[in-house]
Amino acid sequence: MSSSVDNSIGAGDYPAGPRSKSVPKIVAFGGGTGMAALLLGLKAYTDQITAVVTVTDNGGSSGRLRNEFDMVAPGDIRNCLLALAEVDPLITRALQYRFDESEFKGHCFGNLFITVLTRLVGDFGVSIRELNRILNVRGRVVPASSAKVSLVAQHPDGSKSTGEVQIARSGKRIQSVEIRPYPVAMSSEIRKAIEEADLFIFGPGSLYTSVIPNLLIDGLMESINATGRQRVYICNIMTQPGETDGDSLYDDLEALRVHVGDGFPDAVIAHNGLVPAEIIEHYKDAGAEAVPCDLNGQAEFQSVRLITGEFFDQEVALGQGNWEQDNRASEHDECLARHDPDALARVIFEEFLKKPAAAAAAATETGAAETGSPGSDEAPGNAEAIGQ
Repeated sequence: MSSSVDNSIGAGDYPAGPRSKSVPKIVAFGGGTGMAALLLGLKAYTDQITAVVTVTDNGGSSGRLRNEFDMVAPGDIRNCLLALAEVDPLITRALQYRFDESEFKGHCFGNLFITVLTRLVGDFGVSIRELNRILNVRGRVVPASSAKVSLVAQHPDGSKSTGEVQIARSGKRIQSVEIRPYPVAMSSEIRKAIEEADLFIFGPGSLYTSVIPNLLIDGLMESINATGRQRVYICNIMTQPGETDGDSLYDDLEALRVHVGDGFPDAVIAHNGLVPAEIIEHYKDAGAEAVPCDLNGQAEFQSVRLITGEFFDQEVALGQGNWEQDNRASEHDECLARHDPDALARVIFEEFLKKPAAAAAAATETGAAETGSPGSDEAPGNAEAIGQ
């Protein structure tokens, strides 16, 4: 099933935050700048967002702090906290500041701040809970695990690579990934958010190192599936060298099902518009290309609803996006293919929350009219209710 969308819908068409009668609750799973872009868009429509963020990064500033202080990697968490934060822009700029000199070279101040806070309170999960409060986060950001865990990839030749950096550098196809030590227990925060959710979103972000690791939390997918709510996967715009080389949307969905079982997801959002030639060339030099979003009529994915549209963020791609002003890119991101936060949030609310809610309301009013109760004579719409 496939459909395209019109991204001209305005934010004013939806209820936002405390103004709405029934604020939708969304749980998003992922990490990195892709997840941060999604959150930045979603917070314009609801403050009931729970972002479950991967913590297996072992490269860059996060990796150094992880190794030196034997702690959970803070980088992805930092980006997501700042995407949902409601603070003075100067605080955001400070927490995103990256040192270019001395022994601090490469470190982001926000990562150092999280490290200090963790040492003060004695627990990574508690420190992130406190940061949600300090940064006045619109929603909440939760680490997938408060314990230090590692990602292990299994390759078709039988070999294994441990750690995100090593996985990307292996130059081998990824057959599957696992978290060690296993099992990773699901926190009470995540469990409660799942039970109350109206919608689940997976991605955008690195398939094997940002999206799938969260889904390996013990009992998580079983809890999600038990709710009957919609499960939406957001496809990346470009492939990722060392992870999804040459892959299409079809390959991504196959990989997801290897880890979580058949029948997943219920829907996919994918960019099918043009990507500027200079961006294509930039990625080509790194061994990446645009992800084909056609499912090729494969029978096993006929039940998956494919929603396509223009989701490419032109400003960030051309180096014009400024995290200091709108949180769309990190300080050193240039010439990157990122999702447009506003376009992504609009289609999510239009297709998965607004239409189903309107249909459910119409059905309720019609039922009331048929039983002689006060209500509307208007017939219900064709959209299914959320989670049905």
